[in-house]
Amino acid sequence: MVREFENKKEWALILGGSSGLGLASAEKLAKHGMNLIIVYRASRAQLSEIIEKFESIKQTHSVELMHFNSDIAKVESREAVLAEVQSNFQLGDSIKVLLHSVAKGNLKPMQDAKGEELKNDDFHLTLENMAISLYDWTKAVFRAQLFSEDARILSFTSEGNKKAMKSYAAVSAAKASLEAITRNIAYEFAEFGMRANCIEAGVTDTPSLRMIPNSDQIIHIAKKRNPFKRLTKAEDVANVVYLLSKDEAAWINGTVIQANGGEHLN
Repeated sequence: MVREFENKKEWALILGGSSGLGLASAEKLAKHGMNLIIVYRASRAQLSEIIEKFESIKQTHSVELMHFNSDIAKVESREAVLAEVQSNFQLGDSIKVLLHSVAKGNLKPMQDAKGEELKNDDFHLTLENMAISLYDWTKAVFRAQLFSEDARILSFTSEGNKKAMKSYAAVSAAKASLEAITRNIAYEFAEFGMRANCIEAGVTDTPSLRMIPNSDQIIHIAKKRNPFKRLTKAEDVANVVYLLSKDEAAWINGTVIQANGGEHLN
């Protein structure tokens, strides 16, 4: 197998890489020789299992791996992470891929008899974490001059960005904003050699999906809609992350790529 990122001193910075699409993407990129910086949020109870996964990736694929249990939306956390990254980087090291895989948001209905309704603050928290943080991290890495000459900014959106679903309003707004931010990064940072794209994954059975009310029904419908009669796998999406990170994908910029096996057709 060709490991095209091996010995190139290139790194992927993954925001939200402890599970689901982020973790699958980390494993795929590492398999091809890319070093990893993973920023995630986990409780003490989750920590040992997550670190064990990271160590397995590092040892199996012979890559460097830095990880930070930190709040990606806080300025001080972002500054601390990047300061440590800078201090550990060797001559020639650079960030080739910035992957945004953050799934921190509020899933509340707009109307609820029990009073558990979506509020203004819920929109703010969701938008900060799932959309605006992409811009904040992109700008911070850019200002720190850590990006490679051909950097790729990638993020995950969903079909819910344009379809209404109960309890999904805040996340839907965040995904629509994420796409708008990605388009503008693609446009305004192109002169610096950076490309930015969104990946719209099909329904994937991840911890984030299981948090959505009626997720079992969503899974059932997705299997019926998909021409291949199965859900999208995290590995399917990780393959697209890998493809968009390759040199040959340099002319893909400012778009939303559907990685769903044709689920959107039906």
